[in-house]
Amino acid sequence: MRLIRCAGPVFSLALAFSLLPAISAQGAPSLTNVRTQIRILQEQAASAGEAAHQAKVEYNSLTRKLEEVQQRVSADAATVSKFKNSLGAIANEQYKSGPLSQSLELLFSSNPELFLLAAGSLESVTRKQSIQLKQYSVAKQRLTATTLTVNDKLELAKKAQARFVAQEKAVKDKLATAEKLLKSLSKAEQARLTRLNAAAEKKDQKKSIAFASKSKLGSGRGSLALRFSIKQMGDRYVYGAAGPTLWDCSGLTMRAFATAGVSLPHSAAAQARYGKSVPLSQLRPGDLVFFGANRYISHVGIYISKGRMVNAPRPGANVKIQEFTPNFGSLSFYGARRL
Repeated sequence: MRLIRCAGPVFSLALAFSLLPAISAQGAPSLTNVRTQIRILQEQAASAGEAAHQAKVEYNSLTRKLEEVQQRVSADAATVSKFKNSLGAIANEQYKSGPLSQSLELLFSSNPELFLLAAGSLESVTRKQSIQLKQYSVAKQRLTATTLTVNDKLELAKKAQARFVAQEKAVKDKLATAEKLLKSLSKAEQARLTRLNAAAEKKDQKKSIAFASKSKLGSGRGSLALRFSIKQMGDRYVYGAAGPTLWDCSGLTMRAFATAGVSLPHSAAAQARYGKSVPLSQLRPGDLVFFGANRYISHVGIYISKGRMVNAPRPGANVKIQEFTPNFGSLSFYGARRL
């Protein structure tokens, strides 16, 4: 399975959106047309939300690394200062002693004991200087290297933060556009659309409960997470939510596996790096299943059986059991992980 970082544009549905029948400038938009466009915008918002989560995970990780490197810079600077002061003290002592210090004078003594004492003393000073010079050089090189690393990490952290801000804006923009489309309908059509969506969610909920009741959920950590997710069916999707009654896709899987003692980040793309890869043909209850487009993972659910998963699909929808094949709507199956 190929796992891809989710750190770039994720709006794979933009082309599909642009190809939808245009709203007639001559009259009011059709209910079917608006409902389709709103759904696509909601799916785009969900994908953008997962890209924002991934950028935030990267930003937090880079910030922690930056802090660690900054601490090393402070420690290396203190070491360099220490050795510099020590070397300066030795040099100053030699200067005050003059070119023919007492030890050098003793080297010319006719007394063998005094000669050996002086030779040992000079050797000790030379050896000490040599060691400290080497330590000073190494510390200074390390300080230079870590300082450069700080600058690199700082730049990466800034870029990750900028991606996070951009993707969060994309979520809001997509949802705002969907809201604008809804308001383009008459009051009567808005009410009718609300009833249609509510009826569809009620039907999905009924089917989800029926499927869950006759499914074998297995055992182990994945099955514990699966059972938790099933209990949340009917809860509403909200971007950035991770319970207790509102969820997005990776927020649901994160919290579900937390109940099984597994700590996951709040990002579908980041979660795809955990556990071991499982082929589509060997899925079992509790495996995480991932979907995406344009090389980016943007959705995650928990597998049940018979090509179905429990997931928080998108804004405007509730947590439910849905069918998938190698595709899930406009997204493609990107792989599965077993934790």
